[in-house]
Amino acid sequence: MRPTIKDIAERAGVSKTTVSFALNDPSRISVETYNRVMSIVTELDYVPSPVARTLTTKRLGALGLLLPQPITEALRNPYVVEIVRGIGELCAERELSLTMLPPLRGRVLEAARRAFVDGLITIGVGPDHEVVELLNRRRIPFVTIDGADTDATVNVGVDDEGAAYGLMRHLLDLGHRRVAILALMPDTIKLPEERFSLVRDRRIAGFSRALAELSLSLESPGICVVPAESSIEGGDAAVSALLARSGEPLPTAVVAMADIVALGAYEACRKAGLAIPGDLSVAGFDDIPLAESANPPLTTIHQPGRKKGAAAAALVVELLDGVDAEHRRVLHRCLETRLVVRASTAAPRPDPAASGLARASSPAS
Repeated sequence: MRPTIKDIAERAGVSKTTVSFALNDPSRISVETYNRVMSIVTELDYVPSPVARTLTTKRLGALGLLLPQPITEALRNPYVVEIVRGIGELCAERELSLTMLPPLRGRVLEAARRAFVDGLITIGVGPDHEVVELLNRRRIPFVTIDGADTDATVNVGVDDEGAAYGLMRHLLDLGHRRVAILALMPDTIKLPEERFSLVRDRRIAGFSRALAELSLSLESPGICVVPAESSIEGGDAAVSALLARSGEPLPTAVVAMADIVALGAYEACRKAGLAIPGDLSVAGFDDIPLAESANPPLTTIHQPGRKKGAAAAALVVELLDGVDAEHRRVLHRCLETRLVVRASTAAPRPDPAASGLARASSPAS
C-alpha cells in the first residue's frame, strides 16, 4: 500500500503539517526535524502526489517559456539557447521545473491559453499582443524578454536601437557605403493579419539613425534590407541571393541582426570564393559562443542572453510572491550591450570593381 503523509508523521512523531513543511518549505522547521522526517520519507520510498502538493502550496512548481516558433526551430538559434540556460539556472536554484510552450496550430495565443504553469516568460511579445490581455485576464504572472516597458508588462531587454546604431557606425566609420542589412523575419503576432517584430523595428531605427548622420537612408543606392530566417541556412540563402543579383554592385559589408544569420553569410562567401573581410565585411548581433571561434572571428554586439533569461525568471518569481501595481513599474530591466570588434570587419577596398572582386559565376572548389 502506498505510504501517506500520515504514515510518515506517525513514524517521525510529528504532525502532518510538519511533514508538509519538510517536503515544501523546510525553512519553517529545525534542521534536526527536517532530517528525521526526510530519513523516513526515504525509508518508506514516499513520492508526493503532484495534485496534493498543488492543493497544499497553491503552486504547480513550474514556469513556462512561451516560444514564438516551434521548439525545433527556436533552439536552432544559440541566442535562444542562452536565454533557456539562464532560465534553467534560476529554476534549478529555486527547485522549479520549466515547460517550453511553442505555438499551437501556429498561434502563440493558443499555447498561452492552455499553459498550466505558475508564471510565464515570453520572447518578443509587444504590449499590444493579444497574449498580454489574456495573461492579465487570467492573472498569470508573466515577464517579457525583448518586449516593451509598459504598465501592463514587466520586461527584460537591451537598448536594441542604440546597439544597432553603434554597429552601423562602426561599418560607416570604416568607409562602407554599400551595406546589406539582413533583417530578422517577423516572429511575433500583433493581430492575426499583421506580423511584426519589436526587435527588428528597433534595430532598423538604430541603423537608420547612423545612416542619416552621413545623409544616407535605407533607400539610398547601395543600402538594402533583406529578410532572413534566424538560422545559418537563412543567412546563406539571403547572401547567396544578393551575390546572384545581376547589374548591381556588390555590397562591401553585410550586417546581420543575429550572429547565427551572419555565420550563414560566411557559408555563402565560402561557396562564392569571397574572402572575409577582404571582399566582404560581415557583422552580427548577439555574441553567441560560436562568434569568437568563427574563421575569422565575428564582429558583433554582445548582449547577455543568459542574464536575460535568469533576470526574467527571477522577476516572475518575484511577481508570484506578490508585487503591487506601483512596484511593477520599477521592475523593468535594461541590460548592457557592447560592440565587440573582431577580424570579420575592415575598411573596404578603395575600388572594389578594380580589385578583382567580381560576381562569382561558379562555387569555389
